[in-house]
Amino acid sequence: MELKKVSKSYGTKKVISEISLPIKEGAITAFIGPNGAGKSTLLAMMSRLTPKDTGFIYIDGGDVKTWKQDALAKKLSILKQSNSFSLKLTVRELVSFGRFPYSKGRLKKEDEEKIQEALVYLGLVEMAEDDVGTLSGGQLQRAYIAMVLAQDTDYILLDEPLNNLDMNYGVQMMKTLRRLVDELGKTIILVIHDINFAASYADEIVAMKNGELFASGSTDEMMTKEILDPLYEMDIRIVEIEGKRFCLYFNE
Repeated sequence: MELKKVSKSYGTKKVISEISLPIKEGAITAFIGPNGAGKSTLLAMMSRLTPKDTGFIYIDGGDVKTWKQDALAKKLSILKQSNSFSLKLTVRELVSFGRFPYSKGRLKKEDEEKIQEALVYLGLVEMAEDDVGTLSGGQLQRAYIAMVLAQDTDYILLDEPLNNLDMNYGVQMMKTLRRLVDELGKTIILVIHDINFAASYADEIVAMKNGELFASGSTDEMMTKEILDPLYEMDIRIVEIEGKRFCLYFNE
């Protein structure tokens, strides 16, 4: 995937300003930055949920706007920041929606296998027949991500996938995403606010601020005071533990 001079405005307000960026395949790329930086908007444009005003977004060499919807749904999946279903569904039924591009509602053996694999990956087997309305926020978030995993796409876009997850499930989630990359060759692009989760599990970090590309590079290259202090306008301390860099930050 590659972005070339991508821009987006709402009225007179420019929320994304001519961003050009290659996305590394078979890796986790984490988008970081302060609120209002344009991270979620850019993710939505990559998936074609939000139309871009100018520029190009290429997937496998073809502009995303030229892809047929069915073909794109088998290549790329996305989980938005806010999701809601008013229908009465079990967890398994929710996860099965991820197979719609393939099954059109008529599940085959392969679809059932992918659904079960996703339930196992996210630790949802025991609650597969539970009503989604009875789930906690963290359980529901895991069910939504299982739905995305069941879609079995090369590219997985996740907007704040750790929402509503406690520390334990946050770690398990990031380990799951790491496995999808390392074992299955997926390309994962996520928006994340916790810099230390990005430092621990991402291969590449993209920093955005005020709708612009602030900096990008490998995790080691990005985890520096020179980048993070002006990005967040804070005094951030960088520490190294077992060969990885982490942030310590607080307000005095």
